[in-house]
Amino acid sequence: MDDYRKHLDPATLSKLSGLDLKARLIVEGFVSGLHKSPYQGFSVEFAEHREYVAGDDLRYVDWKVYGKSDRFYLKQYEEETNFACYILLDTSESMQYRSDGAAVSKLDYARLAAAALAYLVVRQQDAVGLATYDTQVSQFVRASSRPAHLKQLFHAMETAPSSGETAMGPIFHELAERIRKRGLVIIFSDLFDDAEQVLMGLKHFRHRRHDVSVMQVIDPAEQEFAFQDPTLFRGLEKLPEELADPRSLRTAYRREFEEFLTSVRRGCRDLHMDYTLLRTDQPLDVALSSFLIQRMRRAGRT
Repeated sequence: MDDYRKHLDPATLSKLSGLDLKARLIVEGFVSGLHKSPYQGFSVEFAEHREYVAGDDLRYVDWKVYGKSDRFYLKQYEEETNFACYILLDTSESMQYRSDGAAVSKLDYARLAAAALAYLVVRQQDAVGLATYDTQVSQFVRASSRPAHLKQLFHAMETAPSSGETAMGPIFHELAERIRKRGLVIIFSDLFDDAEQVLMGLKHFRHRRHDVSVMQVIDPAEQEFAFQDPTLFRGLEKLPEELADPRSLRTAYRREFEEFLTSVRRGCRDLHMDYTLLRTDQPLDVALSSFLIQRMRRAGRT
């Protein structure tokens, strides 16, 4: 395994302290591990020039204009001029689940992936904001493109309370109204709620003309249900404990779980939203690649 792949392993990352360091390792390792990064920013169509300001990325200098005017101007793109990305992070109790074979919980995995994407967005000089929620929206950080803004985002991710149930339909409706600036909304959640209500909430984002990417985070045990012996299953989000023989339930459970995943995936497709299934045993570079390749395709860069 290449060195950069080791950095992207969730088990290795979980031993490090601070989302800032983890996000940098993920992004730098991911980019350096590619022959050519598929991520060149969200901007697609050229819109206008603006004068160079100290600290701007020299990659966007229009040298033809410089040759004619002897002044530095940057190329701006249609989506760069008003682009904002909002990350919505589910911190409800079910996101705390971590099976024996998983390196991290669903919430910690979502935090790692969300922090990496936030770092990547700011690195591209775009703005990123954050909302965390369980039974209600617990933290709402407005979008900014300042590098120092990342510390506020990472602190909010790390300190967000994680308890209780969630009602994603109403929460998505609320956030669709609060996020007024049209942009990209990235949702990290297990989506363990009524699928119809979840999709109705997602539809509200589309009504507000947001571009939406759904990252459904699950633990491998939730999908495979490979338990063998009689097991006492502890209920989360106020559900009771249940002693059961998993072998007698496995076939029906797997069928119902796959039907749930399919309904969410199909609903996102019908709403013209990107959908990515993230398993907590999946390397972080695979998670990032899946998302970024979809973005690349959406932008018509394949």
